[in-house]
Amino acid sequence: MAKSKRVKKKRAKQKAEPPVLRHMCSVGTLMGYGDKRGEWTIPQKLRRIRNAGFDGFLGRVTMFPPEVVEESGLIFACTTDMGGPREVERKLKRIRKYGARVVNVQMLDHDTGTEEAVACAREVMRVAGELEMDVSIEVHRDTCTETPEKAYALAEGFEKAERRPLKMTWDFSHPAVVKHLSPPYFKRLVERPDLVQLANQIHFRPFNGHHAMVPALGRGGKLTPEFKDCMEFGDQLLALWLKAAPPGRELFVCPEQIAGGYHLSVFGDRFKDVKAIKAELQKSWRRNLRKWKPPRKKRAKKGARRG
Repeated sequence: MAKSKRVKKKRAKQKAEPPVLRHMCSVGTLMGYGDKRGEWTIPQKLRRIRNAGFDGFLGRVTMFPPEVVEESGLIFACTTDMGGPREVERKLKRIRKYGARVVNVQMLDHDTGTEEAVACAREVMRVAGELEMDVSIEVHRDTCTETPEKAYALAEGFEKAERRPLKMTWDFSHPAVVKHLSPPYFKRLVERPDLVQLANQIHFRPFNGHHAMVPALGRGGKLTPEFKDCMEFGDQLLALWLKAAPPGRELFVCPEQIAGGYHLSVFGDRFKDVKAIKAELQKSWRRNLRKWKPPRKKRAKKGARRG
């Protein structure tokens, strides 16, 4: 009988579909890229993203019409601003028409109070639930989650009001810069491991404690010391996420190097960088996936109330 049980367990493990890593490339990475005829169009950029082996792309619905997503053959992860509860339903319904697999919300402003932020987050998640959309609130500069203190206050306020945790998109470059951290980063940046494990969107833009974006590739195409420090953190992050990941769960990661204020004139080719970041993340994922086991289902405590 005991042998029969062991065989069944072994077969169940073999059948378990492992979690899946989805590499997403931000359209912002290719901002300014083109040829002598001018900057590439969005469809041209998406073709290059697909040809580089990415599963999907990050963008905003203000950039292109819905048919561009379908024609690209890529997964669409949508980023949107959210200025208050009144905008939520209108914006999410528009995004749904584009077929976004996941939605990343940059919510309110840097000086928004926790009470107002919690009310908006509750409305975002309420509407997302009604529309059956996968939506997360991003930890991001110039929003209500700009600092770790504000981000965790929002998460705690939401959890208290809703009796469930808040799903968040993690971009750890912003809290790292706010706190001017030195490596190793993991202990200081991951204050709530449970919220990292709940998430299914993580932005991997290389950073250090003074710069929200650092190059992955240096002279001669070699990985920079700063990126290696950041990748050590990334490796620990993927290991943490996989510990709680059920079979078949998807993690959408964005190896990111974008234009604008993040990019300095002395930096190299951003697209080459994101392809290098993607390759290193994939290596880390494969290493950690070898140790993955389907998590055990938690048993309900005796006397626990069911709601």
